[in-house]
Amino acid sequence: MHTDRHDTSSPMSTQAPSPAPHDHTQADSHDGHDHDHHGHHHQLPDQINRVFILGIALNVLFVVIEVSFGLWSNSIALLSDAAHNLSDVLGLLIAWGASVLSRHAASQHFTYGLRSSTILAALMNAAFLILMTLLILWEALPRLITPEHVNGEVLIWVALAGVVINGLTALLFLRGQTHDLNQRGAFLHMAADAVVSLGVVIAGIIIVFTHWNWLDPLISLVIGFVILIPAWRLLKQAARLILHGVPEGVNPDEVFDYLKHIRQVTDVHDLHIWALSTTENALTAHLIVVDGLLNDALRESINHELSVRFNINHTTLQIESGDGQFPCARAHGCPMSLNHSA
Repeated sequence: MHTDRHDTSSPMSTQAPSPAPHDHTQADSHDGHDHDHHGHHHQLPDQINRVFILGIALNVLFVVIEVSFGLWSNSIALLSDAAHNLSDVLGLLIAWGASVLSRHAASQHFTYGLRSSTILAALMNAAFLILMTLLILWEALPRLITPEHVNGEVLIWVALAGVVINGLTALLFLRGQTHDLNQRGAFLHMAADAVVSLGVVIAGIIIVFTHWNWLDPLISLVIGFVILIPAWRLLKQAARLILHGVPEGVNPDEVFDYLKHIRQVTDVHDLHIWALSTTENALTAHLIVVDGLLNDALRESINHELSVRFNINHTTLQIESGDGQFPCARAHGCPMSLNHSA
């Protein structure tokens, strides 16, 4: 038997599960397999589209502001930051494109649809964020040794615009980033830029009054190291998911123990847990069941518990009777089976 569940209201793969699945159920049974689908609530597609469109528009506006003031003040720093913010726009476009692709229906050639594109986008955004931070450090180090003249007034006003625009863009993704790794990548990217702009404002104010030009690269170094911490964590999360690792927040030992202690289930093997996207987790397992039968009520109870307790909303279970004459070839090849064989 296998049970497939889709629950569109669950949190992201790395977060705590939702309190309950949606009531909508579609089930069919064929050849000893049961198919079950459940829905739950994410942000609506139109809401997500508006968030990305507004975020991209705000950042394009900021690029225009930086280029204009950079040319007016002959500031290579502002022009360089404009190029960096243009990369932010590219990052938002990547995340938005993945969000759109993830809603494409499954097809004959992509039987899970294109939902995993959100994981790829999160990975790319994390890599962009780390690359941007390393460039900040690379530019700041020589300027710390040999400080250059900085126009503090121009820095303050343009950086204030950056704080407002990047901060507003980050707020647009604040809700979605709690359950979607793809939107979390966009949120961290924009929040990091807002922090950078705030640091520049502080540096500009101090420079205006003290002419400590070395303060600008020093604050850049501090901010760079602060940004690297969440960026590195995001990169590890995305890499874990793209390699089909068990998503954060899901304990495979607890899942194994839950399945093994279900009434009628005498053993569990070949258990696998992975992420279909940045918001959906999947599970496959072989269950040895008394008489090789699992009724619909118990099947529904298993689906509900896996969704509520473990945020697993796409489940496939193979039901076996444990007949020694026809042993399962996968019974002793799975790490979860070996870990619990004792």
